[in-house]
Formats: sequence, structure tokens, C-alpha cells
Amino acid sequence: MLAAAIPFLTAIHFCALLGLCLYGFHRVWLIKSFCFHAGPKPIDPAPFAAPEEFPVVTVQLPLYNERFVAGRLLDAAAALDWPAKRLEIQVLDDSTDDTRQLVDDRVAFWRRQGVEISVLRRPTRAGYKAGALAEGLATARGGFVAVFDADFIPAPDFLHGTMPWFRDEGVGMVQARWGFCNAENSWFTGIQALLLGPHFSIEHRVRYLKGLFFNFNGTAGVWRREAIASAGGWQSDTVTEDLDLSYRAQLAGWRFVYREECQVPSELPVTMAALRSQQQRWAKGSIQTARKLLPGLLAAKLPLAVKLEAVAHLMANIYWLLGMVVMLTLYPAITWRVGIGLHQVLRIDLPLFLATSGAIIGYFLLYASRSGSVRLRHLFLLPALTIGLAPSISLSVLKGMFRFGGEFERTPKFGVRGRERVPGLAFLYRQKSLPYVFMNALLFLYCLLPVLFAWQRETFIAIPLFLLFPLGFALVLAKDVAESALSRSEG
Repeated sequence: MLAAAIPFLTAIHFCALLGLCLYGFHRVWLIKSFCFHAGPKPIDPAPFAAPEEFPVVTVQLPLYNERFVAGRLLDAAAALDWPAKRLEIQVLDDSTDDTRQLVDDRVAFWRRQGVEISVLRRPTRAGYKAGALAEGLATARGGFVAVFDADFIPAPDFLHGTMPWFRDEGVGMVQARWGFCNAENSWFTGIQALLLGPHFSIEHRVRYLKGLFFNFNGTAGVWRREAIASAGGWQSDTVTEDLDLSYRAQLAGWRFVYREECQVPSELPVTMAALRSQQQRWAKGSIQTARKLLPGLLAAKLPLAVKLEAVAHLMANIYWLLGMVVMLTLYPAITWRVGIGLHQVLRIDLPLFLATSGAIIGYFLLYASRSGSVRLRHLFLLPALTIGLAPSISLSVLKGMFRFGGEFERTPKFGVRGRERVPGLAFLYRQKSLPYVFMNALLFLYCLLPVLFAWQRETFIAIPLFLLFPLGFALVLAKDVAESALSRSEG
């Protein structure tokens, strides 16, 4: 029975490899478009000058149990440079812990300073973040809405860097670039900065300059209120309400602006569990959004380039699943074709794998060379970390294929900047890691089989390639176990 399945598994292996090649080709296109864009650069609009020019802006701060960063966020929002009578701050606090008292104290302080700031609390978390934003919008007085998640630290001039672009009546949203205030905290946050940075500096930039669809990232952006309403408002049938609304708004005819020059510092997850939950939600939500919107988008009267890029964008997280399939079917594929020799096998498999991985590494290398803040070791560790995360994220992709909605799991943040240590009370935000420890331990052992097979066949050239998979699982396992031990000692 097992022997009969091996040819089928080998076919699945090559199908997944070809799928990854398509993803690699898309990375090559992004690189080419970024390096050789020949179109005119957008002209910066005139800043607001006369008092009557400044529009009323509502700043929404959605919170849920953010004791370590809530105060910092409120202070940054209150310090925004904008005429006081034209700025309203809403703290959308769904917290159930001592964050509530921290929020009340800071709100009372800023009210005494003359800042228009209020707290909105709901009896339940219905609709999660989307529900909170929608409820706040119902009473907001601004024609424009800026949104900041709890771990973001907007600079005082943020609105001056984004609002002038709304002089164009067709602009529905302006997205700023994420910065990372704790990228230097550890090798772990350094890799994340490398993983997330190109999404803004390459992907958003290319899509914006080419007139393609791109997305509001849930924070560090400003919406025209009319654009939210005309697109159907905030909806919670996906766990990425930001991506969902972005595509609905652009389908409704609104244009988006990306501001690479306007950077908002944010905090990267400092624990493996936090990163895992964040990536799982993003992967699941993007697939849910694709299921929800792609049929209508493909049927709409839009340029072919917009449709193709929308498919590539919304379906990009499928590559996690394809990578898992390649890994799981690698051993059957090389053992079934052993009769033609492992060296001959590698003439097919290795070029396909290197074509894909080479394109992806080139994509990150381009960003690293331009950013000046990425260390070479982060580039080497990135493939291992993504391999170790692939099983959990692949499960979320599968959930997104078959289910809409779901719980919006917050990503714990601890107010860490630079090389600061995680607060001692971090164990209060403990997340489940044990199931992933067991799963990754089994996959680590399974991935040793191709290594042993190549060793027995004396095909030593293949061993470094095959070793990448167990090393990825070992890296994630080690961090999970270390964090679990630390959490128990502090708890």
C-alpha cells in the first residue's frame, strides 16, 4: 500500500515545486519592477497652511489587554501635531485586565491638558477589532480616520506626512511604512525586520507606482471616512479585516497612496509564540479574503495586470503550504527514483529548488542592501526560521480555505525598544506552544531521513540542502523550549 503511494507522492512533490517556482517568478518580477521602474514619481501635494484647510481627523486606538504599551500609545497619539479643535482621539478599549485602569489614568491626564480624547468600551468583543472600529466610527466626528495598533508609536508630524494626499478627492487611504523600534533586540527580531521590511519598501512601493491594488496594513494609515462607508464598512467575516476592506474599497473605485518616506515605529514580537500567532492570523485571513473577494474581482472590469497581481497578492500565503508539501514528499521522491541515481535526481530537483529559493533570497538581499540595517546573519537564518514556522502557518492556510471568521488572537507586545529586556510579567501573556513543540519534534526526526539516505548513498553534495529542513525545526524547537522554561520559572 505504502509502496503504491510513493509514485503519487513523487508527482505531488513536483507539482508543489512548480507552484513554488511560480512564487519565485513573482519575486523576480517584483525585483525587476523595483529596480527598473520608469514611470514618473508622484508629486508631493502642498501641505496644509491656513487653519480652515485642516480637516477634522479621528484617531482610533483599538486595544485589548495591552498593559505594557497602552500608555505609550496614548501619549504618542496625544502628541500628534494637528489643530486641537480638528483632532479627536478614540480609545477603543476591549480590555479585561488592568489595562482599563491604565487607560483611564492616561485619558484623564490628557483631558486635563485640553486634548479631546475619550474611551469607548463594549460589553463584548463582538467582531473583535473590526467590531470595535465600526462602533467607534458610528460616533466619530472626523471625515478622516487614522488607526494605530497598540504597539505603534506615531511621530508628532504623522498627520502632516499623510493628510495632504487627501487633497485628491479620489484617494481613499494613505498607508505609512512600518519601522521597527526593537529590530536590534535579538537575532529573532532582526530576522522579522528582514521578513516584513520588503513587504513595504518593495511590494507596496511597486504596486502603488504601477497603479495596482495594495492593502492597508491595519495600522499606521489614514482612511477617508467616505471610502470606508462606500465599501461596506468594517466586516469581521475574515480575521484580516484590514485586507478585506482594502480590496473592497479599491473595487469601489478608491485609490490608495503609499508613503515610504513616512515611517511609524512599531514593536516586533519577541517570543516565538507571539510571532506564530501573528503569522497564522495573517495567513488565514488572506486566504479567507481571497475566497471572499477574488471571484468578484476577476469578474470586474479591471486591467488584467490588476487582476493578476491581486491573485498573486491574496494567494501568496499558499507558498507556506507548498513548502510543507515539498518537505513532506522529499523522502518518498528521492527513494522512489533511486534507480536512476541520486546525482541524476538532483539535476532536476536541485535546479528547481534553487530557482525558487534563489529568487526569494534575492528579493530579501535587495531589501537588505538598500536598508543598511540588516545583518548578514539574519539573511542566513531567515530560511531556517521560515521552515520551522511553516507547519503551523500551513495549518492556518488550510483553515482559511474552509472557514470564514474565527477568533482574532492578539499578538502580545511588551513595550520593548532597542535591546531592552522583556518585562518580568510577560508570562501573564503565555500562549500555547506545547502542541507545536511535539509537531516540530516529529518533523525534525522525519527530516533527518533524507540526510541519512544521502549519507548512505555517499551523495554528500545533497546533504547541506537536506540539512536545511531539520535545522529549521531545531531552531524553532530550541526557542520554543527556552521560552517555555523561562515562562515557568517566572510564573
